[in-house]
Amino acid sequence: MRIVFYLLVSGISAVVTYGLALLIWRLSTKYRLYPKIRERDVHTRPTPRLGGVAMFLGMVVAFATASQIPQLSLVFTEPGKVLGLLGAALIIVLIGVADDLWDLDWLTKLAGQIIAAGLLAWQGVQISTLPIGGQTIVSPYLSLIITVFAIVLVMNAINFIDGLDGLVAGVALIANGVFFIYTYMLQASAQTEYFNLASLTTAVLIGACVGFLPLNFHPAKLFMGDAGALLVGLLMAASAISVTGQVDPGIAAQPDVFSAYFVPAFIPILLPFAVLVIPLLDFGLAIIRRLRAGKSPFTADRKHLHHRLLDMGHSHLHAVLIFYAWTLVVSLGCLGYTVMPWYWATLLIVLGLIVCTVVTLSPLSRRKALESAAQLAAPEVETPEVARFDGLDAASESDLDHTTTQKERS
Repeated sequence: MRIVFYLLVSGISAVVTYGLALLIWRLSTKYRLYPKIRERDVHTRPTPRLGGVAMFLGMVVAFATASQIPQLSLVFTEPGKVLGLLGAALIIVLIGVADDLWDLDWLTKLAGQIIAAGLLAWQGVQISTLPIGGQTIVSPYLSLIITVFAIVLVMNAINFIDGLDGLVAGVALIANGVFFIYTYMLQASAQTEYFNLASLTTAVLIGACVGFLPLNFHPAKLFMGDAGALLVGLLMAASAISVTGQVDPGIAAQPDVFSAYFVPAFIPILLPFAVLVIPLLDFGLAIIRRLRAGKSPFTADRKHLHHRLLDMGHSHLHAVLIFYAWTLVVSLGCLGYTVMPWYWATLLIVLGLIVCTVVTLSPLSRRKALESAAQLAAPEVETPEVARFDGLDAASESDLDHTTTQKERS
């Protein structure tokens, strides 16, 4: 029944986050605490962006409650790590709120992220041991650099996909749900303590996402903003790094301990990347795209994966659900290696990826059919489907004219 205590903390995080999010939404609407709509935005009406504050406060209350539960006291035997996590979260939220209100430049935001990541690493949440054949990072400086880089990378990857209603909160909920199952299985295998910082952080984050989603799902009343997206990335990175440092490669390599069905030495490394595969892919493509164009890697544009799904013909809701599906398939598939033979887990991943690919590309097949119908239809006969396709053409031409006009002006 140890999981009950995690459920309690997660529930507190959810309730507090929801209540504060509702309050922030009402105050922001009353006092018009929201920025103007930007060219790259998908929403069409001004929407408050301070939801990350509610998530942060919900997290703080949940951690404070956990510190008073005797069964969770083991997590707080190293208070420096907990205080470092809360301090880093505070820095990130302050930077995010400032950016949501006044639109900071990318260099200032990056500096804040590095300071937050450095504080977390300085307090002991570091990648000091990699479970690959017992390899250990000997140099403390190298450990610090890798940890800071990993945290900043994850924060920005999560922030990059924050472009559709409910996207980040839902993806984080799925990914952290799977990751929590994994950490709990590690505890059952006696590789880690039953109550540890990684599991507690994941449980708190799950609760914050559950509490925030009702106001953030399409059509969203409140956005988490940079404060919330960066906070989610920070907590996910911190929990993943904590797990990686806790797994003993010597124990994991034993064939009779939790490893009868998979190669556990690689799972602490693979699973964090698996649950973050979509954000990291979007982040990597964005960096390459902007560098090739001679721009800063942090220059905003409207060419992220969620924008491309909308341009393909998916609705807002369908695009979000597709992201959920990809995250769920990859996360569960990777987790499958811990509970079933490798060939069944591989088959599960392959089948899931095929289904997700078909659903993702389905608008292209429909568009091709519409093109054929448009070419075969007589000029005087126009079916409703052809008319809709013609509307798409008109919209595309309008976007092209708008882009040309902007270039002429510049």
